[in-house]
Amino acid sequence: MNAVPSVSPAGAASAVDARVCIVAITKHGAAQAAALARQLPQASICTSAKFAGAFADVANPVRAYEGALRDEIAPLFEGFDQLVFFVSLGAVVRLIAPHLKNKDIDPGVTVIDDAGQFVIPVLSGHVGGANAMAEQVAALIQATPVVTTASDVGRTIPVDILGRELGWCVEAPKINITRVSAHVVNGEPIAFVQEAGRPDWWTRPTPLPASIERLTRFDQVDPARHRAVLWVTHAEIAPEVWTRWAERLVVYRPPREEPAA
Repeated sequence: MNAVPSVSPAGAASAVDARVCIVAITKHGAAQAAALARQLPQASICTSAKFAGAFADVANPVRAYEGALRDEIAPLFEGFDQLVFFVSLGAVVRLIAPHLKNKDIDPGVTVIDDAGQFVIPVLSGHVGGANAMAEQVAALIQATPVVTTASDVGRTIPVDILGRELGWCVEAPKINITRVSAHVVNGEPIAFVQEAGRPDWWTRPTPLPASIERLTRFDQVDPARHRAVLWVTHAEIAPEVWTRWAERLVVYRPPREEPAA
């Protein structure tokens, strides 16, 4: 048995199951938030009591607080998977800073300007799902999403969350995930070996980058050419394989009931 840690699919709940809260503290922000809330009936609302009237005709749960927004951040972090702020970016950064832990458990945080023109994922954009939330919200309010995560901008494989929606688990030391992610976003030759799991894992509207070579067996990998390997398999990985591909191998474990690729 190898001693490499298994990392379950990280971060955000699915878009359907995510606990979402929309936060607004200004008159214009509350009006924008109310419009968004009508399109996201599952979302909760957190707003200054001064502007609670803006939400009088929405069915969403509303918390109208009397004190300072900073006192609401801890329970918001604890209670929700996605926080959507109609608050200035700088203010949100200062508000959330004392509550940050790590990207595997922090909620996704998205900021929208008062005019509803730009939707910016600020925290846990990739693993925590804020990038996807920003894209969804931008489509709903006809705004521009501002996504900066390299794998999303480059429309390439997100190494740390690949297959998450299919129930795949990632098996690799964190250093491997970091190093391989860098190789992928830099467009270096990558072997994608799929021996198990569903074949429909690539869901972006753009083609798979040419730097990713799809293979069906691990013995097809060329160590002289491929800078890293992404391996979808049920096979046990021998310790010498991890050693040979030190910091260059990430393994994915699909559910065993999935059809073979």
